[in-house]
Amino acid sequence: VQLQASGGGLVQTGSSLRVSCVISGRTVQDYFMGWFRQAPGKEREFVAGINWSGSSTHYSDSVRGRFTISRDNAKNTMYLLMERLKPEDTAVYYCAADRLTSPQRMAVNHRLDYWGKGTQVTVSS
Repeated sequence: VQLQASGGGLVQTGSSLRVSCVISGRTVQDYFMGWFRQAPGKEREFVAGINWSGSSTHYSDSVRGRFTISRDNAKNTMYLLMERLKPEDTAVYYCAADRLTSPQRMAVNHRLDYWGKGTQVTVSS
């Protein structure tokens, strides 16, 4: 199983950006999926998670109401729409997939089956 994140870039404060994660090698609906991020000098943190059907999502307090996670199983792709971006959202964003860890559990358990390489998101002030 491989995950590839893309769509990062340099944007201004208040802008929107959508990053994508394509999963290959297995059927995407077999997996819970999530987004994490790591800023320079900081530990990796949970951002958002989604169940296999998209009916259940979970967000960190820092992004709830600004970010939206979604998935298109037909395209084997997960998305993260980021709105009203802030400089503190600057980080490398990673996608992950796991067969057993629910979106809620991902917030505290980062030991997931598969990880992508990440895409850089930079928000200028």
